[in-house]
Amino acid sequence: VQLQASGGGLVHAGGSLRLSCAASGILFARSALGWYRQAPGKQRELVATIAALGNTNYAASVKGRFTISRDSAKNTVYLQMNSLKPEDTAVYYCATNQSPVLTSTPTNWGQGTQVTVSS
Repeated sequence: VQLQASGGGLVHAGGSLRLSCAASGILFARSALGWYRQAPGKQRELVATIAALGNTNYAASVKGRFTISRDSAKNTVYLQMNSLKPEDTAVYYCATNQSPVLTSTPTNWGQGTQVTVSS
């Protein structure tokens, strides 16, 4: 299983970024995927998940600003991040447990991509 995240970078507060995660070695159409993040000195936390059938779930802190989506033709999951805040600064990871819904801690993780939001 490989999850290759990309799209991170440095952006000013209020700006936007789109993260991508290309998956291989999984039955993508049957797998839920999620984005998680870890800020310095903090525990890793859920950002958003998307089930195999497309149902989405968001952390309260990003709801209305972030959008998770998936493209089964490209085996890729995206995270569109708008109205970014300095507190969104973290390393962002994509992950899966290769089941249709993410109901437990994922078993497969990507390498992470850094997002830094300046004030």
